[in-house]
Amino acid sequence: MDITPARLDVDHRGTGPALVFTHGWSDNRQSWTGVIDELEGNYTCNSWSLRAHGDSEVTPPGTYTRAHALADLGSVVEPAVQASGGPVVLTGHSLGGYLSLAYTIDNPEHVRALVLVGAGPGFTKPEAMDQWNSAVDKSAAKLGVPEGSADQSKHFDSYVMDNMATITVPTLVVIGEGDKQFKASAGVFEKRLDVRNKVVVAEAGHSVHRKQPGPVAEAIAEFMASL
Repeated sequence: MDITPARLDVDHRGTGPALVFTHGWSDNRQSWTGVIDELEGNYTCNSWSLRAHGDSEVTPPGTYTRAHALADLGSVVEPAVQASGGPVVLTGHSLGGYLSLAYTIDNPEHVRALVLVGAGPGFTKPEAMDQWNSAVDKSAAKLGVPEGSADQSKHFDSYVMDNMATITVPTLVVIGEGDKQFKASAGVFEKRLDVRNKVVVAEAGHSVHRKQPGPVAEAIAEFMASL
C-alpha cells in the first residue's frame, strides 16, 4: 500500500510549546481559526487540512484509509516535534480526535498530551460500524465530496478501542452541551484515559470550537499550563 503523505495545506502560527490541530471530516483547518487566534500568543499552533479537504491534495480513491490519514498527520507532527525539541500536544475535533488517538497509539514518543474536542474512539460492534458508515455515505452523497474520500470517516475495525489502554498521556476532553451523539464518548475517555479535565461548553453542539472558540481556547490554555 502506498502511504506517501499527500500535499497538504498546513499553517504555522505563534511561538511557544507546540500544538497540532486536526479538524473533522468535511471541514478544514480554518475551523480552528478562532481558537488559534486566542492561543498563538503563547503557543506554536500547527493546523492542517486532511487530504481532499480545504486546499490539500485530492488523491485517487483507495488512498483514504486510516494509514493514509496517519501518514499525513505524521508529516505535520514530525517537523513540529523537531522544531520544538520534544513531543507535541495533539488537538483534534471529531475525526481529528480519533486520528490523534490512533497516532498516539502508534507514536507515543511524539505526543505530550491530547485534547479531544467532540471526539469519539470508534466502535467495537460491527453493527454500530455499519450504521455509522451508512450515515457517512448518505452525508457524502449530499455534500458531493471527492470519490472515495468518505472512507476517511468510516470505521472498519476497533483499533483505537482495542488499544486505548496503551495511551498514558494527560488528556483534556471538550464537548458542547448539545453534542448528544458524542457525550457517551466523553464518558468512555474518562474511564479509560488519563483525563485531567472535562469541559462542557454551554450553547454549543458538535462544532463547539467554531461556535464557542473562546471557552475552548481557555480550556486548552489552562490544560497546557498544567502540563
